[in-house]
Amino acid sequence: MKTTNMVENIVNRLINFLYTCLFLTICSGNLFAQEATSLEGEFKTGPAIILICLLVTFILVGIFNRAKDTSTYWAAGRKISPIGAGMAIASNWMSAASFLGMAAIMYGAGYHGLAYVVGWTGGYVLLLILMAGQIRRYGKYTAADFIGDRYYSQGLRAYGAGLAIFISFSYCVGQFAGIGLMFKWILGIDYTWAVIIGASVVLTYTLISGMLGVTKNMQIQYVIIIISFLIPLFILGYKFGYFYMLPQIGYGKVVTDIINGIAPGKGITAMGHSFGILPSPEFAMPWDPATGQTAFQWIAICFSLMIGTAGLPHVIQRFYVVPRANDARWSVVWGLFFICILYWSAPVYSAFGKVLSANPEVGKLAKDAIVVYTAQLGSVYPLIVGFLAAGAVSAAFSTVSGLLVAGASAFSHDLYYRVINPKADERTQMLMARIGTILMAAGVAIVALANLGLIAQLVAVAFSLAGCTIFPLFLLGIWWSGSNRAGAWGGLIAGSTVSIIALVYFVASKFGGTLPAMEFVTYYLNAWYFAIFGAPLAIAANIIVSKLSKEDTPLEIKKFLAEKVHNYKVEETE
Repeated sequence: MKTTNMVENIVNRLINFLYTCLFLTICSGNLFAQEATSLEGEFKTGPAIILICLLVTFILVGIFNRAKDTSTYWAAGRKISPIGAGMAIASNWMSAASFLGMAAIMYGAGYHGLAYVVGWTGGYVLLLILMAGQIRRYGKYTAADFIGDRYYSQGLRAYGAGLAIFISFSYCVGQFAGIGLMFKWILGIDYTWAVIIGASVVLTYTLISGMLGVTKNMQIQYVIIIISFLIPLFILGYKFGYFYMLPQIGYGKVVTDIINGIAPGKGITAMGHSFGILPSPEFAMPWDPATGQTAFQWIAICFSLMIGTAGLPHVIQRFYVVPRANDARWSVVWGLFFICILYWSAPVYSAFGKVLSANPEVGKLAKDAIVVYTAQLGSVYPLIVGFLAAGAVSAAFSTVSGLLVAGASAFSHDLYYRVINPKADERTQMLMARIGTILMAAGVAIVALANLGLIAQLVAVAFSLAGCTIFPLFLLGIWWSGSNRAGAWGGLIAGSTVSIIALVYFVASKFGGTLPAMEFVTYYLNAWYFAIFGAPLAIAANIIVSKLSKEDTPLEIKKFLAEKVHNYKVEETE
């Protein structure tokens, strides 16, 4: 109770601080004004104060909610409420890719970018309907723990842990890069130091607190993310003369203007100049030739992201932090609500960015920074723009901390304790969990410092890989007791084979290599959506091999699935 009160006090003080900052911003006008077209520059006092206060808050929350045992480190002691878990799910999901990249995709590809909104959101609907309650009833800590126990195989457990580590690592690289970008802009420091400082902060509170402190921080981070994301939208809607009371609806008029064009002198301005826009009908078409996209790609992206979302280890792990199965389902409902607030708002930034970039003095904007660019070019108060950048940092922090815990759990619990050293005591497990967290954070930081061009693609591969491997194991493992160890291996081999082929061709295409049927394979097994073929193949292979194999799922596992997971009463037979 004492810890809860301390956390609530911190949240209240944080909110009061943010209100104060906004009030001072309105009063001070352009006190912190800077060149509108530049995301680089010197140390920015106002945004830096906001950022530093947030970082201190995250560390304090981690200290006050520090992990004392493995249950707290891996599953937050299973004491998080459904609403709190929903906020954490939303915060954990709304990474820098969602906060910064969602609008960037729609800015560049128009309506086609909505495939990502539909796919990612649809993944949580799948989780709600098919898996959330059942996963919690199974009662394990991690995805690999479920796989190893359900398919009674240490080899499968180790394979699942390896997948969890790879997926978490791939995701983290992109988030660390986003943290470095925003730290560099706010603090005016070199990208290398920006990544190191950001990584050090998130590593500190993750090491101290584990899943409990990470979850508490995610709740605070969600408030920061959503407030910082919404405030500029109302200001931009007002400045542009659209329906600013609810920009998520009013931006439809902006899209219409982009499609039909805007005549010069209508009053739309950027950087103080009136301008017009040439008609861009492809902006509202899902698969227009002008976008270079097809109907197949739109559908494939939706499908792959849906099942990929439902198979991500760090997403699945969130269902273990609530007390009951019913709480797990409600946490997904709340999570969907909180996620939709941001996803409903992201297209507004892309539309306003499209309008602003029509000015010849502005030109095409950098996609990754479209959210911050749009706020700057729309003459939003600079301190609010700084708060927006701090929201991007919070989004990256919330996702990174969840990924670090998921990766560390796979290393410590699934690999070390369950496979390598089953006799390890709790103190040793905690030590290995922290070592795993440090190793993963260090490795991710090193890759992020290289500033590779493949970061976004690695994240995409993680989705399709999860869809081809982990999702089929959970789907069949929960809903078909006939799926056995041999079938699981058959499905994994099939899904992994498709993944390897897609990855090999993808890397070859990026480095100018030539392989047989290059154009055909890179189109149908693209890194964004190869799960559209890999997942059905993995499911079919699992079913066929399970049917053909002579072994049967152990009776105790069948009984556990029926009675505990699905609440069916199994009567004993003689």
